[in-house]
Amino acid sequence: MGRGGALAPRPRDEDDEGKEPSAVTKSQLIEAVATKLENVSKKDVEIIVDTIFNCMTDALTRDERIEIRGFGSFVSKIRDARDGRNPKTGDKVSVPKKRTPFFTVGKELKERVNVDEEEGAPAPAPGTLPTP
Repeated sequence: MGRGGALAPRPRDEDDEGKEPSAVTKSQLIEAVATKLENVSKKDVEIIVDTIFNCMTDALTRDERIEIRGFGSFVSKIRDARDGRNPKTGDKVSVPKKRTPFFTVGKELKERVNVDEEEGAPAPAPGTLPTP
């Protein structure tokens, strides 16, 4: 979706420092897609979005990698069993081995997220000086 679309981010200001950014919900995503596709009913868009998420979940369950060019990739990583602590009591607990979904951001998405709001150009990398 391009800038200015239904899911366009609100520009952040000094008051936003330290605050958790707002989240886009599934229903907002469905609404944005339905707005873009005027000839498709909102119910059909909901079915499409649910189907995409279900296919992605099924692929991760089968230990398959999901790669969406320009966006990123999803994999299921195995976390070994370990000993942990109950934060409330401090008692030692055994945490079993489990699989966890993991997302790696793609280059294009990373570049689009790091666009300088005022200039429309990529923001300088941390620790570097902006070019004049």
